[in-house]
Amino acid sequence: MTSLSLAPWSEQGLDLLHRQNTAESTEHLGGPETPEQVRRRHERYLALTDGRMFLIVLDGQVVGSIGYWTREWEGEQVYETGYAILPEYRGRGLAAGALRLCAEEAGRQGSRRWLHAFPSVRHDASNAVCRTAGFELVGECAFEYPPGNPLRSNNWRLELPESARTTAGAPAPR
Repeated sequence: MTSLSLAPWSEQGLDLLHRQNTAESTEHLGGPETPEQVRRRHERYLALTDGRMFLIVLDGQVVGSIGYWTREWEGEQVYETGYAILPEYRGRGLAAGALRLCAEEAGRQGSRRWLHAFPSVRHDASNAVCRTAGFELVGECAFEYPPGNPLRSNNWRLELPESARTTAGAPAPR
């Protein structure tokens, strides 16, 4: 039996980001980053205060990354999510499992109603992850990621539990 979990982002994440920074893994994200860009991304993940980044851990091995952060979307404050699984671990349902765990965490910790994902319309695997994790397809949209790289995306969303949010932004009393 395998054990899938999320661990807080740590220094271990820098090596993971370098391993994920391949042409294959970044095909739908504007291509590989420079080593300096990878280091800056890692530092942003460590300093994130409007969400959280995680290492995806399978049986004690780091196999990917996932997180959520606040963004404005169509005039509303929502959470956005992003995820990546190392190539040798793909095709096992790990991204969808990690996405469900991340959504649970966002619901517990956050104050936003929706968790959105914006995979490229051409990224079949990432769209399948959203569908499998229980997200609803809202439709296609124009998106830019990374900045300066326009792409056509699908807008997937998942409603987070109401009990986990308040209008003030603090978790509801339990």
